[in-house]
Amino acid sequence: SGPATAAPVVIDTVAGVRSAVDGWRAAGLRVALVPTMGSLHAGHLALVARGAELADRVIVSVFVNPLQFGPSEDFARYPRDLAADRALLAGVDGAAGAVTVFAPSVDEMYPTGPVETRVTAGDVGSTFEGAARPGHFDGVLTIVAKLLGIVTPDVVLFGEKDAQQV
Repeated sequence: SGPATAAPVVIDTVAGVRSAVDGWRAAGLRVALVPTMGSLHAGHLALVARGAELADRVIVSVFVNPLQFGPSEDFARYPRDLAADRALLAGVDGAAGAVTVFAPSVDEMYPTGPVETRVTAGDVGSTFEGAARPGHFDGVLTIVAKLLGIVTPDVVLFGEKDAQQV
């Protein structure tokens, strides 16, 4: 592991991240996206390092998506520590100066309130874990679609959290 660098810049608006990406594209740079809900760990950091190998800039989204939580799951208690996440990202080998964090609020991602347009997982989203967590996979797919539309990455890197999600 190399020396730690400054923590990455945080952008918290859709307009801000689009502007950054537009600037990078104008300079001929490739962009990778690593979507997360924060609470970063070694698996996330490996994805960021791989993103830095495949692209010139890596955007790590840190967004706790309320659509992924069922009525009996506590959205408010999900761990959030952006400062710790930024500190971890500062130490990723090969990504020094290349990582930006996109950390929007719920209001920024869903400005009109309750989400009327959603991506639906279909039958696969209601089996196995989906049977115990109705709507969870629809929430995952909806936010991933939004992030892809906002960031328009050349490369996107996902972890292999579990077989159903893969």
